[in-house]
Amino acid sequence: MKKLSMLMFLFVLAAGSAMVSAPAHAHAQAVLKQGSSGDYVWDLQYRLKTLGLFDQELTGYFGTHTRQAVVKFQKRYGLRADGVVGSATWKALRKHTLNKSEMDIMARIIHGEARGEPYKGQVAVGAVVMNRIRSSQFPDTIRGVVFQSGAFTAVSDGQYWLTPNATAYRAALDAVRGWDPTGGALYYFNPKTATSKWIWSRPQTVTIGNHIFAK
Repeated sequence: MKKLSMLMFLFVLAAGSAMVSAPAHAHAQAVLKQGSSGDYVWDLQYRLKTLGLFDQELTGYFGTHTRQAVVKFQKRYGLRADGVVGSATWKALRKHTLNKSEMDIMARIIHGEARGEPYKGQVAVGAVVMNRIRSSQFPDTIRGVVFQSGAFTAVSDGQYWLTPNATAYRAALDAVRGWDPTGGALYYFNPKTATSKWIWSRPQTVTIGNHIFAK
């Protein structure tokens, strides 16, 4: 049943669902607790489901199962485990999870940058994106990271806009769930095409497929 549930969730990830995700900039003002309902709760449930903490259908209603998932998340990240989603919990959620529209961005950048790479290499690109979101050296949202000027070739040459496949969404989910084959890398490059001398100066962590990953 768990495998079937995950397959259904991957279908939701890749389906371009019309369900609405709450605006990222408004999360700090959206205090949620048991009994809350609406788009913000759907957004919350989606984020918790990407981490495997919420195993129910996405309903937009903050019931017992949602509260239990919130408490698990809060305990995992050292927050006050009160089951209430206030500004501190939203801040942690934005660092460690993605909502529906953000997951689409992740899948697009993985597909655009690494669709010819082995699966581990695709996850690795997603891990770099997540590492940048959590780093003080980069913007703290996936939109800011991906669309930072000159950050990704796929954005510059338009490959970002190709339709991502199911593998890209699966790699995105694995990266969000914490699989980091790069060892904490913030950069990667193809040694056959890299022209920047600076990128060669970065401490290298691992080579996966055609990419060298570095801090």
